[in-house]
Amino acid sequence: MKRTLSLLMAVLMLTAVVLTGCSSGGTTSGAASSSDASSASSEAESESSAAEENDLLAQIKEKGTITVAMEGTWAPWTYHDADDNLVGYDVEVAQNIAKKLGVEVNFVEGEWDGLLAGLDDGRYDIMVNGVGVTEERAEKYNFSTPYAYNRTAVIVRGDYDEINSMEDLEGKTTANTISSTYATQAEAHGATVTGVDDLNQTIELLLSGRIDATLNAEVVFADYVKEHPEANIKIATFSDEVEKVAIPIRKGDDTATLLAAVNDALKESSVVIASYDIGDNMRGLVGVVGPTRMDYAAVAARLSYFAESLSRMFGKKQLPEDTTE
Repeated sequence: MKRTLSLLMAVLMLTAVVLTGCSSGGTTSGAASSSDASSASSEAESESSAAEENDLLAQIKEKGTITVAMEGTWAPWTYHDADDNLVGYDVEVAQNIAKKLGVEVNFVEGEWDGLLAGLDDGRYDIMVNGVGVTEERAEKYNFSTPYAYNRTAVIVRGDYDEINSMEDLEGKTTANTISSTYATQAEAHGATVTGVDDLNQTIELLLSGRIDATLNAEVVFADYVKEHPEANIKIATFSDEVEKVAIPIRKGDDTATLLAAVNDALKESSVVIASYDIGDNMRGLVGVVGPTRMDYAAVAARLSYFAESLSRMFGKKQLPEDTTE
């Protein structure tokens, strides 16, 4: 009997040890799972915090300033008025973006090539400088919704008649900032391009006969002639394509929210511009301002026709053709 009782006690003690061990093991496992979950949650929060810290829009709002790069020498996009104030269409575009973001705008002026380099290395948040959208640039930058459309004009001296089409640029000499779309277009049509810093330098080369032509925005030519009516220059021809103008932003996950915010700020309006001949070596400027969703190709075509009609009326003293049946 005692032996049986002792054996029973031993079994009970062994069972207690096993149950205790199972209970202890279960508790330890549960604690480990809770710790793992807490660690994963902490890591997720850390990654989210790091992403927010790297987000360019968040940084801009935190410091209360957006840094905008532009030349400041390319009227009417960006230039200085008689009182040396930085003005122009792009200045107003940038100011509106800053207002929509709830921050101040810090303009930084520089030469074209330096502006792109500063955008690449993060010295500037955005570049607002009449930048044309090209396939090559789109590989490197994310572009905003286009906010302006314009045609490329081939500008020559008033007494120069050897260029009547884009194809006539073959073998000719031109001048532009090297990385501009205008230099690219000139080279694509067989011209030799001389690098310059700004429009004034380009016009000096043109008037002195050191180059045959220069390519630039039609609106830039109109503005220059308005300010310098005595300038012996004219438009020889236009490109067939209408150029889209937008804001480049460096690519990356950290700039996605800024791009969206810029697009939202640009929703209000944009412009399509064309110039026309008034006569006496003067040109007028006509444009259409509308929402960014308007059909720009159709508007640009109609605006160009309207501008050409004005040229016939004022410049050539001809009435528009009667298109009614």
